[in-house]
Amino acid sequence: MTIPRTRGQRRRLEWSLLAVALLGLVAWLSVSASLGGANHLVQDVGLRLVARPAHSDIVIVAIDDRSIAVIGRWPWRRALHAELINRISVQGPRVIGMDVLFNEEDLDYPADDLLLADALARSGRVVLPVLRRGHGPAANAADLPWPAFAAAAAGLGHVHVAPDNDGVVRGLYLQEGPATAPWPHFSTVMQCVADADKRPCGAAQPGTPGTPRADHGAAETSPWQRSEPALIAYAGGPAHFTTYSYIDVLRGQVPGDAFHGKYVLVGAAASGLGDMFATPVSRQSRLMPGVEVVSHVLDGSLSGVQIRPAAPVQNLVFNLLPVAGALVALLLLGPFVALLTSAALAAVTVLLSVALTGWVGLQFAPAAALVGLVLAYPLWSWRRLSAAAHFLRLEMERLQKDGLSMRLRERPGDTSDFLERRINAVERASRQLRDLHHFVSESLQQLPSPTLVCDAQGRILLTNVAARLHVGGDADVSLQGLSAVELLRDLVQTGTNLPLITQDKLRSGCMAEQAEGRDAKDRSMLVQCKPFTDLAQAGWLLTLVDITDMRRALQQRDQAMNFISHDIRAPNASILTLLEMQRAYPGRMPHEELMQRIERYAQNSLGMAENFVKLAGAQTQEYRMAPLDLVAVLAETVDDVWALARESEVEVTIATTPDTAPALGDRSLLCRALANVLHNAVKFSPAGSVVVCAITQRDRHWVVSVRDQGPGIAPELQGQLFAPFQRLHDRSHPAISGVGLGLALVHTVIQRHGGALEVDSDVNQGAEFRLVLPMRLSSEPAAA
Repeated sequence: MTIPRTRGQRRRLEWSLLAVALLGLVAWLSVSASLGGANHLVQDVGLRLVARPAHSDIVIVAIDDRSIAVIGRWPWRRALHAELINRISVQGPRVIGMDVLFNEEDLDYPADDLLLADALARSGRVVLPVLRRGHGPAANAADLPWPAFAAAAAGLGHVHVAPDNDGVVRGLYLQEGPATAPWPHFSTVMQCVADADKRPCGAAQPGTPGTPRADHGAAETSPWQRSEPALIAYAGGPAHFTTYSYIDVLRGQVPGDAFHGKYVLVGAAASGLGDMFATPVSRQSRLMPGVEVVSHVLDGSLSGVQIRPAAPVQNLVFNLLPVAGALVALLLLGPFVALLTSAALAAVTVLLSVALTGWVGLQFAPAAALVGLVLAYPLWSWRRLSAAAHFLRLEMERLQKDGLSMRLRERPGDTSDFLERRINAVERASRQLRDLHHFVSESLQQLPSPTLVCDAQGRILLTNVAARLHVGGDADVSLQGLSAVELLRDLVQTGTNLPLITQDKLRSGCMAEQAEGRDAKDRSMLVQCKPFTDLAQAGWLLTLVDITDMRRALQQRDQAMNFISHDIRAPNASILTLLEMQRAYPGRMPHEELMQRIERYAQNSLGMAENFVKLAGAQTQEYRMAPLDLVAVLAETVDDVWALARESEVEVTIATTPDTAPALGDRSLLCRALANVLHNAVKFSPAGSVVVCAITQRDRHWVVSVRDQGPGIAPELQGQLFAPFQRLHDRSHPAISGVGLGLALVHTVIQRHGGALEVDSDVNQGAEFRLVLPMRLSSEPAAA
């Protein structure tokens, strides 16, 4: 046999063993009579639920205490019984059940026997009782009415009941007597006699009208047998049926139609006279006379209310199902929910066993199921508690081996309770682990790079402040439980635009240790992934490194190398070419023209180098921020470009400005940036055109605008306008010199001032550049 190694396997094995043992116990209790008393408590409630109004056709003539007080002590003369039968028969009853045994002749008053036999014969509807003689298994003879009475009676039936072990009468046998000739129950014979005009009782049925009992001798030698068990569907408690006193009937003090069409039962109800039984419907310890018990059996038959014990298989299934449900709940649900489920199943079992008695006439024995439900929870809790204690001890020892300062020995204040000591030890271990977790978490928070810890499905377990800020959240808002895949879905591979982090990659463990991509904010990010290989549940440590500045620096380096290798090299190469040509062919080019060309190439090379240095300075150097007036800066810059504008036959005007436009910035860099914009406007404007400058206010910003009437810029090219070394008019205006660094410097300076550079242009529509700069508020410091 393979021994389970994991806790889950051991748990399922223990549950299986418990289920087999408990279901076996319930099955045994279901088929045995061990819990009869407990079953009766529930079954009696079900019997009370079938209570109903007494059948209107059943009437009892009671030999009660008042009748005995008037007539005298029992037994009475049989002439009185004959008179009673005559008076009842006059009203036309359907049947008369005389629950009084006349098993001997009356030697004192023989004439009374003749009167009684005559009354029985003339009525033709009287049923007499049969009793078992003696007690015990050896008693196999029946006490029959005196032959003359038996011959005159319409039928004979037994009046025995079947008390349970607690002495309560809940059922009887419909057939009881010698095995060769059992007697039907008294109520059955009464119904048979009452319906004799509709259907014959059957010649083969012993004890019914017209059936001779020639087999008495043989019957007395055969064992007593009982068959066809049935439960009594009590209609109510004692004194439930319409009852007349025996003496009132003799005196004629009953209604004239009291017995017309009725089932009339005559029997003893006086104290100490006749059989008195405890029943499930008896209250306050009241006993029920035997004649009333027969009346209830007859009532159930006439009303069609039948109760029968559930078959053994039905009872077995009824008891096993709730216990099996409770066991499944214990396995799958938490302790509290499982407890509530067990309690609910117990309540449903009791209610069903009670209700089914009235609904379908089946009586179940639910005690076995209740025992199983009561035992299931504590037994399973005991096993889980033992497993938990064992697990806690092993974990404490394992933590101790791993270097944590756990101690299993007792400490001051620990109780002698085993579980309490374990709880205290776990509490101390948990405190140390929480401290360790806090230390690790705080260390993680201090990491400058965004870091996320997630499980194999991508659910975030832990993040640092940098990660929360990176995804645009609040530094104090936890991201725990969210999907890392969703939060970083904008992070895609450069070139392919495929997501860098996907759920499939996390689950399969196929994440690359390092991968580079770009996010929605156009940042270059390096994603470093490290799986947790030492945890029971796989997880990932994701670190995001922003390499945007590094990539920008590399790009600038490449641009600088390209600039040095091409743009600056070209003028110098031209100078060398001119000098070599002059040496090879002296005098071919006039000396003055040669000097002018060399000077122009040298100036171009110097200008490009100067622009490159200025751009690099604008990107890296510290700005000297100071209060300034943009109106004055604009006026100064316009004055500086006056000579270039005059040479190009372009007019530069200032259209609209406020009195002052206070701002905070580096004056020299702002002048250079504005000068670059004006130089471009003048260079690209046709002769005779006007460049219009203005300063306006937009919310808390100043907008310095420069509009020309040049060739304009196509909208699809405007995205490249501020990139270094971009010359968009090389083909349309090749005569205009430049290396594409002017607007790049403008863009850098304005951005570092906290502003923005806007362009509004279209082909052949001129261009308007707007430098948007923050206003200097009165509360701001005078210098930065």
